[in-house]
Amino acid sequence: MKTRQIVIGLISMAVFFVIFVIPFILVLLTASKTPAEAASVDFTLPERWVFWENLVETVQTRDYQLLLAYWNSSVITVGAIVGLVIFGAMVGYVLQRRDTKLTRGLFFMVLAGLMIPPAVVPTIWLLQGINLFKTLHGMVLIQIAYGLGFTVLLYRSFIATIPRDLDEAAIIDGGTPLQIFFRVILPLLKPVTVTIIVVQAIGIFNDFTHPLYYLPGAENVTVQLTLYNFQSQFVSQINLLFMNILLITIPPLLVFIFFNRQIVAGMTSGAVKG
Repeated sequence: MKTRQIVIGLISMAVFFVIFVIPFILVLLTASKTPAEAASVDFTLPERWVFWENLVETVQTRDYQLLLAYWNSSVITVGAIVGLVIFGAMVGYVLQRRDTKLTRGLFFMVLAGLMIPPAVVPTIWLLQGINLFKTLHGMVLIQIAYGLGFTVLLYRSFIATIPRDLDEAAIIDGGTPLQIFFRVILPLLKPVTVTIIVVQAIGIFNDFTHPLYYLPGAENVTVQLTLYNFQSQFVSQINLLFMNILLITIPPLLVFIFFNRQIVAGMTSGAVKG
């Protein structure tokens, strides 16, 4: 039995290495080469390492557009995460604690939001009607709307593991609904909150299609759109293109590596009673 587990573990590690590690090493090596060496895109060490030179040139391209993209993506990600955590936890708490026809209908709408794909053109019309098209705060609201279903589902499942006795004790002590939620329930949601922050932040930061549709304009560029914009400019400079890929890949990768255990714990914590 132990031999079988060891073999399965080794095979899993080998598959992980081939699928994830080797491509990352290829990107790193290509980003460290000169344009002539990088043109072949082969798995070889650079004859001359020019990693820093490529990094500086990539950052300075188009008047430091990559730095602007990092700022825009960070603003969108932080704003959307704050909204998702607050509203998702509130809605999940109400849906779990109150079993009425209204809450069951609302929960069905939450599930529908996970299954029904968003309509791009009506969303653009709506954003234009409320003057939020081509704005960062409009993009924040879009990310909240698209991620709220998944967030509510996780919070509802986790809140089911919290005894109702805590709510009743807080009510007896004279706590208002908001006080009960923010002082009693919300602090207990830390495991699933960390999971939601990490998973949603990576997804929002790496989002390409939604900013492409709802956030046009050079001043609204996000990190993923820089790759799209730089493709034509760096078509003969593959090393700079791969450097751009490396720069927009490292932050989400580091977040996932350091918070991997919290993600698994938060995803499985409410599975039994959810």
